[in-house]
Amino acid sequence: MPVTALIDYGSGNLASAAKALAHAAKGTSEIVTTADPEVVLTCERVVLPGVGAFADCMKGLSGVPGMIEALREKVLKEGAPFLGICVGMQLMATVGVEFGRQAGLGWIAGEVVKITPDDPSLKIPHMGWNELKFEQDHALLNGIEPGAHAYFVHSYQFKPVLPEDLIATADYGGPLTAIIGNENMVGTQFHPEKSQATGLKLLENFLTWRP
Repeated sequence: MPVTALIDYGSGNLASAAKALAHAAKGTSEIVTTADPEVVLTCERVVLPGVGAFADCMKGLSGVPGMIEALREKVLKEGAPFLGICVGMQLMATVGVEFGRQAGLGWIAGEVVKITPDDPSLKIPHMGWNELKFEQDHALLNGIEPGAHAYFVHSYQFKPVLPEDLIATADYGGPLTAIIGNENMVGTQFHPEKSQATGLKLLENFLTWRP
């Protein structure tokens, strides 16, 4: 059975993400929560969760011996399907500016910047359910209707350099990046594991995606 590696680096809703992935897999993929780079190198696809500050998450990921190197080998060189969730998605950026500038993985060109709504009455963090606007077609959106809602909790957003890397947005006093993607890599700012039917369908699509 193919293995999907859910990366454990001390930051992420691992239990809820693992449960949602297992539910979406319907027995077709084994979900393994791991901090072992060797498991990453032998898996079929990779999920990187993330909760908290960009710099803290990058430090945590860097602190797992051999993990970033294994991810680069698996995702960048071998082209394994990759899903980043929340800060796990943000870590793909060139740089984050939360608590000072911090280099990211640099997999998708862009910066992670503070949300600045046009309406000053809108609170930060952006928290709760929000409607998704599809900017372009993507396999992960198959079977998800435009206008579907997803659950967000964040104060910063990924601003990709290239428009073609922006898959979906949400509106919160202006457009917010909801989904980014480039070749075999995709990321959601929202939490699919907390987004009920919409999130489960996206995870199901990811687990069968052949980029």
